Amino acid sequence: MLVWERPEPPSKPTPSPLSREKIVRAAITLADADGLVAVSFRKVAAELNAGPMRLYGYVETKDELLDLMVDAVYGEISPPQPGDGWRSALQTVARSLRQAALRHDWFSDLLGGRPHMGPNALAFTEASLVALDGAPEFDHIDDVMGAVGTVRGYVIGAVRNEISEARAERASGMNERQWQTASGPYIERMLATGRFPMLARVVHEATHPDADTVFEGGLELILDGIEARLTKRSPG
Repeated sequence: MLVWERPEPPSKPTPSPLSREKIVRAAITLADADGLVAVSFRKVAAELNAGPMRLYGYVETKDELLDLMVDAVYGEISPPQPGDGWRSALQTVARSLRQAALRHDWFSDLLGGRPHMGPNALAFTEASLVALDGAPEFDHIDDVMGAVGTVRGYVIGAVRNEISEARAERASGMNERQWQTASGPYIERMLATGRFPMLARVVHEATHPDADTVFEGGLELILDGIEARLTKRSPG
């Protein structure tokens, strides 16, 4: 039986009462502070002042715990609303997933892969599909799923890249400007060879916008592509 349908053990009057919600919240606190490597039954139990074996009555495996953590984050996300328009709905999907990942950077590590089956994740997915299903441009469920899946795929790649850069910055102890100063002489020597003319243009001519601008620009490209496909397929 999946954890979503398995009942919790009966409540016991102990010095440290437990519940799945308390266990999940403790695990999220650890992950927010030190990443998923910090999440173990032993550390979660210590956070709750309980013995590790007590946790197994509520959560049987670490994979179950990670699933519960992911679903708790989905519970924080505001889904798109029917009537918003398909473009606005997909913007909400993308932006809300990104903001959740920026609040809990470990969330990006778990966004891809197998489908999320918890009640909050299912509710978010349902709302995302419903918001597009009423739009006249989407006349088949495959079109709806394709658009939502494409936007989710963009978000997963974009936020993983954004968060990986932030992690690398923290690990190096240098901010972006310091890193550029340290690596600048090497990059200039490589560009001076003439072997990388396009990279030279990137370095010297590109505007290098901030992360928010990069994300929004990429999202608009994705939405423009979806709109162009819908327009091409529409009669007349």
